[in-house]
Amino acid sequence: METSEIFIKAGQLLLSLSILVVLHEMGHFIPAKLFKTKVEKFYLFFDPWFSLFKFKKGETEYGVGWLPLGGYVKISGMIDESMDKEQMAQPPQPWEFRSKPAWQRLIIMIGGVTVNLILGFLIYTMILWYWGKQYLPMDNVKYGIVADSLAQSIGLRDGDKILAADNKPIESFEYITRDVILNEAKVIQVEREGQQVNVPIPKGFVNKTIKRKASIVYPRLVAQLDTVFQDKPGFAAGMRQGDRVLSFNDTTVQYYHELVKMIRRDTGKTVNVTLLRGADTVRINTTVPTQGGFGVGALPNKQLDIVTRHYSFGEAIPAGFEEAISTLVRYVQQIRLIFVSDEVKASESLGGFMTIGSLFPSEWDWQSFWQLTALLSIILAFMNILPIPALDGGHVVFLTYEMITGRKPSEKFMEYAQIVGMVILFGLLLYANGLDIWRWISDKF
Repeated sequence: METSEIFIKAGQLLLSLSILVVLHEMGHFIPAKLFKTKVEKFYLFFDPWFSLFKFKKGETEYGVGWLPLGGYVKISGMIDESMDKEQMAQPPQPWEFRSKPAWQRLIIMIGGVTVNLILGFLIYTMILWYWGKQYLPMDNVKYGIVADSLAQSIGLRDGDKILAADNKPIESFEYITRDVILNEAKVIQVEREGQQVNVPIPKGFVNKTIKRKASIVYPRLVAQLDTVFQDKPGFAAGMRQGDRVLSFNDTTVQYYHELVKMIRRDTGKTVNVTLLRGADTVRINTTVPTQGGFGVGALPNKQLDIVTRHYSFGEAIPAGFEEAISTLVRYVQQIRLIFVSDEVKASESLGGFMTIGSLFPSEWDWQSFWQLTALLSIILAFMNILPIPALDGGHVVFLTYEMITGRKPSEKFMEYAQIVGMVILFGLLLYANGLDIWRWISDKF
């Protein structure tokens, strides 16, 4: 990956996390202010020892820290990551968090998660309204699939038309891998040479698919050059956009993936290529580049009927809500698999900032940016509501206990719980990012 691509990915990740963190903390800040609770600090990123930027307005210090691992609001009279024991040793004051009724403290604590859920819903709504939803219906995959080596290992073949997984119809091509993994499908139904065939999914396949980190099947396309880059060898050799490749080195070519295999096979060799250009047949002789290929490609959006569903603003609202809920459900299913499936290993499913950053495209694309920001907002909401001390969910558990029993956990207990929670969180953070580093080293060496 080029340096410029790394910076573009990192820039998108940083902007996305900044938006999510600031709005999440606003979810705590606003109700705290409404309930007349003193907020001492509002920070994007953490600021141990020093901050990059800060100013004070009213009673609150606003700033940007140097450690981009999140952000925080320091609410007076609350046991949090600041571990301000000196303040907690003083008598409670009316403006402090600990002096407020339990229901107010609960609203303050769930404010961040609430904002992230609402934000995810709003972003999805705006995406659907502005760009619509593009997808490839399974019925439109008219040439069938191209199965990679992993898909072929279980019995899938090039040209198969996938119908369903465990007899549940798959509506969109993009959902094939997702549905097989999340639903732990046991059988894939395909149409092969006019007959329906059941392809059993063996044990271990889901784990291998997750490790692949990419789709195992692709739409099969005819050997038509839908794109030819003018600064690449293919154009210099005489290939033009729209050409249909008929043969390559005297071997008949029908589909694009066949052409790719032949190019890789004959790297560095002189070959003859027969092209159909309009009604004319064109023959060229050229040398196959040793690196990078010819710079030509076949595109699904040129050959297949990819559907774009457009939404009015009114239609986008319920559709955005449904998209947000579906995203949350799918993420919970992914987390569940780590704990209940003997095929899915945490070490192969978890990732840190490098993994998250790799999700962003190497070129700045606003639709992809907002799509991923909505996804991360939903994930952030779910992760923060987990009943782990130091997270919002941990505080919610203790507040719920207090509201039910009428007894508030002691401050000493809350301090110990906060320490335990922080150890767990930093341990997970180090583990996830350590996995990223290990994978990067493994790929390099």
